[in-house]
This record gives sequence, C-alpha cells and structure tokens, in this order.
Amino acid sequence: MGDRGNPPKRKILQVDRGLFLVRYASAEDGRKPPVVSVSLDPSAGPGNTIITHPDGHEAILWQPGSALAVRTVTPVKLLVEVSPLDEDGSTAAVVNVEALTFGEPPAPSQQRSESPRSGDVSGIRILGHVAGLGDVTAGPDEWIAGPSAPSRIEGIAIEWPDKPAGVELRYAFGSAKSTQRLSGIGTFSGTRGRARAVTGCTLELSGPRASGLQLRIEALFLGSPTTRATGKRISVGGVTGREPLVGLRLRVEPVSQAGAVAESRSPTGVRVFRSGASHDEAAV
Repeated sequence: MGDRGNPPKRKILQVDRGLFLVRYASAEDGRKPPVVSVSLDPSAGPGNTIITHPDGHEAILWQPGSALAVRTVTPVKLLVEVSPLDEDGSTAAVVNVEALTFGEPPAPSQQRSESPRSGDVSGIRILGHVAGLGDVTAGPDEWIAGPSAPSRIEGIAIEWPDKPAGVELRYAFGSAKSTQRLSGIGTFSGTRGRARAVTGCTLELSGPRASGLQLRIEALFLGSPTTRATGKRISVGGVTGREPLVGLRLRVEPVSQAGAVAESRSPTGVRVFRSGASHDEAAV
C-alpha cells in the first residue's frame, strides 16, 4: 500500500500555451483513494483558467477516472496536490496531464502561404479590466465599455488564437504622456484595482507577413468624440493626455485597396499615427 499518515504531496508542472486534460488515472488505495486538487500559479496572467464540470465548484478530483481541463494562453506553472482522504490515508496516486490539439490543417497552397490576406484574421479577443465591473472580454468589432456604457478602463490584454505565422502584434496601455514599453500577445498592460485609468494606447503590427494586414481601432476618451484610425502602428490619447479611456474596439483586417494614410487627426485634434502536443505524467 502507499504511504500512510503523510501530509499532502505536491508536484509543480510547467505547461505551455494550450488546452490540457488533467485526469486522475489511478490510486494505490482503491477503497479510500486520495483527493487530487489542481491550481494555477498565483502569478498566472489573465486568460489562464481551470475548467470544471458545471456541477463542480472547485478544481478537485475525488476518485480515479475523474478529470478537468486547463486552458492557458501563456506558459504557466500547474500545481497538482494529493491529500489523503482520512488522517491515515494513502497519498499514492497517478495524475496524467495531456495536451489536447485540434490537429494540423491541410498544407496551404503556395499562393496562400505567401500572404495571410485570404485567411481569417478577425479572431482578436480583448480582455479589459473595467472600473466597477472587473475583467470583461470582447471579440472583434465588440466594445470594451464604449459609447453605450462608457466606463474607466484600467488595463488591457489582447489574445489572438489564430494569429498567422510571421505576424506580430505588440501594444501598450498606460499614460499618453509617457513612453510605454510594448508588450506581446497575452500580456496584461495597465493596472487592476488601483483606480488608475488608461489615458493613452499604442498598438503595432509587424513581421514578415504583416504587409497585407492593418489594425482598425476605435477609442473613446472621456468628454471626446470617438477616435477612429487604421494602420500598422497607431497611437491615440485624449485632448490633454489626461482623459481616461472609456471605450475600445479593435480588429485586424486585410489592407483596403485605398491603403493606409501616413498620419491624420481625429476630430479632437489628437494625433493618430498609422503606419505541438505533449503528454506529462505526474506520479505524486
């Protein structure tokens, strides 16, 4: 039989971006199997989550054969903890962590591989931390806050699951009057719960296959008309640079035949610049 009277056993696994199945495979004590709990590292960013059964309220697996899912948008640490059912119970169990995949798409033709224009580039998702509401998500052409419900936005993270290879998107949400360090996809930019609003943002599309794409943004700053801009690089802010961002809508789209304008001004006078599968086993 397994160890008796021991404290809970813990194992930390590093998992990459993806979707994972955490399955309680077996226990040494079949009559009183230990309990398996799963959690993410507290520093895990937004978008990383544990998915349980609709009737389950905690990330706990009670017996062999039970399972839950973990969805990660960035590499994170996964904590698996095995606790004895009784004070003198066993802590010997096998838990499998298996990466789930949607397979490989058919090889594209030479013409399609040269440019992402014909592919679906509209799968942008935005997670915004909104004052009084917490974390809110929106898809392409959907507002975070916005004209119908303006609210102070304190930070933004952008996800792009179907991002074409050879295309990069970086962004910064902070102060319009200071230089912001651009972050990559999946990174939260700004603050949470500090009553510190975003007053300016910069987004940049780059990469060897980005020539056929452009950003389209609509940004609403308090007391100002909606600012609209398209291009490879966009920087927007309010009239004085202190107005809070209270609405944002974003998409990536193929470049129109008219092309992008080098520089323009919004009605408020703000300058707008345009330019694999794995399988881990944790025996704990």
